[in-house]
Amino acid sequence: MSPELISILALVAIFVITGVFSVNMGALAFAAAFLVGTLAGGMSSDDILAGFPGEIFMVLVGVTYLFAIARANGTIDWLVYRSVQLVRGRLALVPWVMLAVSALLTAIGAVPPAAVAIIAPVAMGLAAKHGISPLLMSVMVVHGTMVGGFSPISVFGVIVNGVVDDSGLQGSPLFLFFASFALNLVFAAVAFVLLGGRKTAEVPVTADAPGAARDETLLARVEMSWDKALTLLGIVTMVVLTLFLELDIGLVAITVAVVLGVISPQAHRDAVKNVTWPTVLLICGVLTYVSVLQELGTVDYVSHAVSGIGVPLLSAFLLCLIGAVVSAFASSTGLLGALIPLAVPLMAAGEVGIAGMVAGLAIASTVVDISPFSTSGAIMLANSREPERDSVFKGLALYGVAMVVIAPIVVWLTMIAPGIN
Repeated sequence: MSPELISILALVAIFVITGVFSVNMGALAFAAAFLVGTLAGGMSSDDILAGFPGEIFMVLVGVTYLFAIARANGTIDWLVYRSVQLVRGRLALVPWVMLAVSALLTAIGAVPPAAVAIIAPVAMGLAAKHGISPLLMSVMVVHGTMVGGFSPISVFGVIVNGVVDDSGLQGSPLFLFFASFALNLVFAAVAFVLLGGRKTAEVPVTADAPGAARDETLLARVEMSWDKALTLLGIVTMVVLTLFLELDIGLVAITVAVVLGVISPQAHRDAVKNVTWPTVLLICGVLTYVSVLQELGTVDYVSHAVSGIGVPLLSAFLLCLIGAVVSAFASSTGLLGALIPLAVPLMAAGEVGIAGMVAGLAIASTVVDISPFSTSGAIMLANSREPERDSVFKGLALYGVAMVVIAPIVVWLTMIAPGIN
């Protein structure tokens, strides 16, 4: 049996064992990475551990550590309260505000996971305080990053357009941007309706309404203080350094958190306990195993088999499906650069339209980032409340599966089959 087939069967076994025995999937994935990589792939321990997602680890730990401090000293409560005031208490608008801010951040150059990391704590804080579905909020934030995610100056836009140009093809950056903008907006609107967005707080919430901060304890937490001011300054610093100086958000976040911890050690001494370690284990384990799959050539093996089918439109659809499946468990950034070249022969021969094929692959490979195994979905999950985390995980996983199935069909019907050039 080939290493590629063994690795696929092991992945299936991970899901089965997790479902039957409730073992942390990340722990299973680490074990599978070791066994499959060593026994089937002949990889050394260094080769296996080279696939450990250190950057994602730092994002998850650094951001959740910083915002654990922000929760502890009331900064999140203050932001939540002021955000509700900004929309004049009309809570049905809050998910759309979060989507708009996420879209703006990615459109001007923020990496989507970085934008999610900035927005998630405030968005999930609003959801928790005012009874908005955390699953709905997660979906709106992540779709928001994709609404602006393929602007010509965005990270994803630069990657895709660069790969197309390097392949000697004439792409359409504006079509890519507007196609992703429109389709993610439609997906978000449908999700808003299906996940109960229309039922969210039909009666405006004000400072004097039920649920608002009225007692002395809550009022104290929404009043500005020295600790809150420093924490807000730290968060703004993180945003500026991440967006404009392109520093790693995980490293910046943990540095800011440490500084705040030193300034107020008594107030923040338990913050590190609130880092979502089970989620960190889950995500890092799965991504390490995906790295083993890539090292063994499993992804390329499947992709090349699909592209050699001989029916151009069917090959195009299957490439979109592969992009959606793999991206639900891996980095969309890396996948975009690897998957689009596989479609170059189809586009160069004129068998499919260039603009439609590029946009279809790009959207199918990124709209599934809501999956809890993808970075953006993982960050939203990490910022949900502990009692809701299991249900949010299941909801994100189910929504991710739905996107894996639906997105390739939609982009094929609307962009690839019509032969848009």
